[in-house]
Amino acid sequence: MTVLPLTSPTRAYDPIDLSSRAFWSTTAADREKTFAVLRADRPVSWHPPVEDALMHDPSDRGYWAVTRHADIVTVSRDSETFLSGKGVLFENVPEELLEASQSFLAMDAPRHTMLRKVAHAAFTPRQVRRIEDSIGDNARAVVGELRAAGTGADFVEHCARELPIRTLSDMVGIPESERAQVAEAADALVSWGDPVYLAGRNPLEVLIGAQMYLHQVAGALAADRRANPGDDLISALVHSEVDGDRLTDAEVAAFFVLLAVAGNDTTRQTASHAVRALTEFGDQRAWLAADFDDRIGSAVEEFVRWATPVMTFRRTAAVDVELAGEKIAAGDKVVMFYASGNFDTGVFDAPGVLDLGRKPNPHLGFGGGGRHFCLGAHVARAQLRALTHELITQLPTITAGTPDYLQGNFVHAIRSMPVTF
Repeated sequence: MTVLPLTSPTRAYDPIDLSSRAFWSTTAADREKTFAVLRADRPVSWHPPVEDALMHDPSDRGYWAVTRHADIVTVSRDSETFLSGKGVLFENVPEELLEASQSFLAMDAPRHTMLRKVAHAAFTPRQVRRIEDSIGDNARAVVGELRAAGTGADFVEHCARELPIRTLSDMVGIPESERAQVAEAADALVSWGDPVYLAGRNPLEVLIGAQMYLHQVAGALAADRRANPGDDLISALVHSEVDGDRLTDAEVAAFFVLLAVAGNDTTRQTASHAVRALTEFGDQRAWLAADFDDRIGSAVEEFVRWATPVMTFRRTAAVDVELAGEKIAAGDKVVMFYASGNFDTGVFDAPGVLDLGRKPNPHLGFGGGGRHFCLGAHVARAQLRALTHELITQLPTITAGTPDYLQGNFVHAIRSMPVTF
């Protein structure tokens, strides 16, 4: 990659359309055929603004699509050239909404560094042990409830959706009375682009309403824990201090929104895709069950690669720069297509085949490295280990039916999926 002095001429958009609702309404397998062409011929390509943008922005000229694994890693790890402070979604979000909805995901150094340090300080070894202990209990309970619901039950509703919200609630101390609504609000923040989910509602109203509710919950929790600290993550967050810095109530609330979304989707979507994949690749299910303890580590990494729960993240070029032979101008949006990078045949042998023993497995499921690498990756892995163990133990014959997918360009979401056992 070379930094160059550039102008920003009018560019022709790539003939392949990655911006339409129609493209994101197809299957992952169909999208991968398109990504394969781009990786081979035009790994960095210029595209028009997305069709389903939340708000029309006449100044939005489009974005660069980065589809090759190596280039995604380059963008991820060079936080000086490729900034996050303008937002991490395709579209431009008003600055006053950015921090409230994306916390330090939408920040650059030095503020990002400070906030992440304070948040990381709250994840003490004691907190991590407490969280991991509760994950095992919650996984056992939700699989038991799925079994009680009976064969034909919806896996997403009874299992995949339940474990992460219970884990989040245990982590931050969400009262029982608020848990269902917190889960619904977290759903709204990633589902507002799906026509089925919206059911005629205004997407901006749905998004802002969900965000305001989560801020209210977090504000009440933060105020209470400042006066009455407990053994939970919110207590740790409001009392943590790094180099004299503490989080304000607004910063705690923004981080809570991030936790509610990120802490929900990685586990929820990966678990659903994993059960479907184990149905399609029965030999892999048998391989895992034969020596679960020694094999679940690599299996979880393959589940995350296979699912790619977060499909895209955006950066903004700070300077004129060249990437994969393309001249990117300062201010241009650069979108990393994790869903493409995780199936790059230059990195993964037979990526279209589930291989639970795949090693090495440098997937991009938690980002491509750098300062924005997922802070909660270990929690997601712990949930997936525990849930898979309970499914294989309690429901060894579980079989997934046809999934109903959420439409959108951000999360690879399964809306519902029946299972039999």
